[in-house]
Amino acid sequence: MKSLALAPTAAIAAVFASILNADHFDDARAALANIKTHPETFESEDARLDELFDTIWDWKMKEYPTYATMVGYPGQNHRWADSSIEAIEPREKQDIAFLESLEGIDPQKLSEGGRLDWTLVTEDLRQRIQGHTFPDEWLVINQIDGPQQDVSMIINLMPKRTLKHYEDILSRLRGVETLLSNTILFLKKGVETGVTPPRITLRDLPKQFDELLSEDPKATPFWNPFREIPSDISEEDRTRLENEAVEIISGSVQSSFTRLKRYLVDEYIPNSRESISMSDLPDGEAWYAYLANRRTTTILSPQEIHEIGLREVERLYAKILETISETGFEGSFEEFRTFFHQDDQFYHQNAEELVVGYRDICKRADPKLITFFGFLPRLPYAVEPSPDHIAPSAPTAYYLGGSLEAHRPGIFYANTYDMRSRPKWGMEALSLHEAVPGHHLQISIARELGDLHKVRQHLSYTAFVEGWGLYAETLGYDMGFYKDPYSRIGQLTYEIWRAIRLVVDTGIHSLGWSRQDALDYFNKYSLQTEHDIIVEVDRYIVWPGQALAYKIGQMKILELRKKAAQELGDAFDIRAFHDLVLGNGAIPLNVLESRVQDWIDSEKS
Repeated sequence: MKSLALAPTAAIAAVFASILNADHFDDARAALANIKTHPETFESEDARLDELFDTIWDWKMKEYPTYATMVGYPGQNHRWADSSIEAIEPREKQDIAFLESLEGIDPQKLSEGGRLDWTLVTEDLRQRIQGHTFPDEWLVINQIDGPQQDVSMIINLMPKRTLKHYEDILSRLRGVETLLSNTILFLKKGVETGVTPPRITLRDLPKQFDELLSEDPKATPFWNPFREIPSDISEEDRTRLENEAVEIISGSVQSSFTRLKRYLVDEYIPNSRESISMSDLPDGEAWYAYLANRRTTTILSPQEIHEIGLREVERLYAKILETISETGFEGSFEEFRTFFHQDDQFYHQNAEELVVGYRDICKRADPKLITFFGFLPRLPYAVEPSPDHIAPSAPTAYYLGGSLEAHRPGIFYANTYDMRSRPKWGMEALSLHEAVPGHHLQISIARELGDLHKVRQHLSYTAFVEGWGLYAETLGYDMGFYKDPYSRIGQLTYEIWRAIRLVVDTGIHSLGWSRQDALDYFNKYSLQTEHDIIVEVDRYIVWPGQALAYKIGQMKILELRKKAAQELGDAFDIRAFHDLVLGNGAIPLNVLESRVQDWIDSEKS
């Protein structure tokens, strides 16, 4: 195991013993032993599988309490996950134990649905265990990920309805010091082993801490929950909660973030690697191939993905040029880009107008959904501006899933930083991708499929999830959006952006491209702003493989829709097709293809 060399053997053994004796590890071991040795106590193999899924889910919620907060699992809101280096190996061993238990169940004795569940969870664990061989645990911070974003986000997403909820928030705030101290230890191991993000991508990282650091604790995002203390909490308790929050935030929270920022500035960033390619990391070529396959749920090689991207870019570029001609514009592509980004007609005047504009698009999309979907989720969603301290390095828009159990809506975050890089012509595509019929619809439906176990509801395949989001953008034509050529150019701009990702991501991490090569290629074919292009390229550098999922997933869904429509003719029902695609949660693309083919065959017969 890769963590064996991180400390003296005796020290590791002592720490491992304390971790493995934790209640939820004991509970998991006992449950797995019963599932293995007493199959006769279960009425069917499906019941046995459900018991195993219960064990996996409960262990995961207790081992990763912030994830439990996100999904509304009770009783874990006062804790952070064990953030020590010594916690790595027990978790990896637990993955292996779960896989061995799954392999002890005979899939031939399962129902059809149970067999699919078993196959997906088993394969997910196998891939995760394969990933244990790569040292991604040292990559705990970059410009779009890390405690400088996650801590305040979790604190602000925690329930805030009872006195106990606020006691949990205070408990989590007290735990920030240990969390950040351990973060520094992980970063030091990354420097020692040469596993760091590229230095160029970390240039704005220290600025993200400024919003978290203030002499006035009430000016930090950690104070926000205490602005919402319910009126039914007594004045005495309210005063106590506020005083304790001020003491913790101004004390250990501020000092811990200050210490982490100082380490980043003085040691981590100066000693981070200059190379941008994952292939330059230990076993980096195999690591990138693994990520490419896992993110796309295919066996495509980086070279094959690169070539798919090149073809898609050329196809979409031709459509963009054709649509530009519809506007009557007579200049070059470069001149149109200048016009597209400088003309005042394409911009809102302020951040409030921008957010209201997104909300208007979403509310125009809502009533259209019933025409295209037979099943719609109960969970509502909100449209909010991105938090200020992450906005300069954050994507143009992104979605954060909600939870009925946690009484929290899904949130579509719109980036309001640098208003002249947030044109109106991209807003329809982004809204459809992030909210409805994109991420909010797909993720919420998955989590409301009552016949699926929680383990299955929360499996996330990037190619399916992001492929659906990009497919949802193109669905806008059927829904009555993109009525003028400028908005159609906007949609095509966002689609070619995802095709460019296939070329640039593989170019950087597999084919020896420089950062400037990536910027130049992006700039040649895209109408995105310079700021967006820089943010995007740096994102691909620190998230290898993730960006490959969008276009690969979308192309498969479009291919399957076209196939179904051609083979079924007048019998093709778009609502039935969409319900089929979304009706089993996120699944690998090959499984989706098989399900659609079975549906086509069934409809024909």
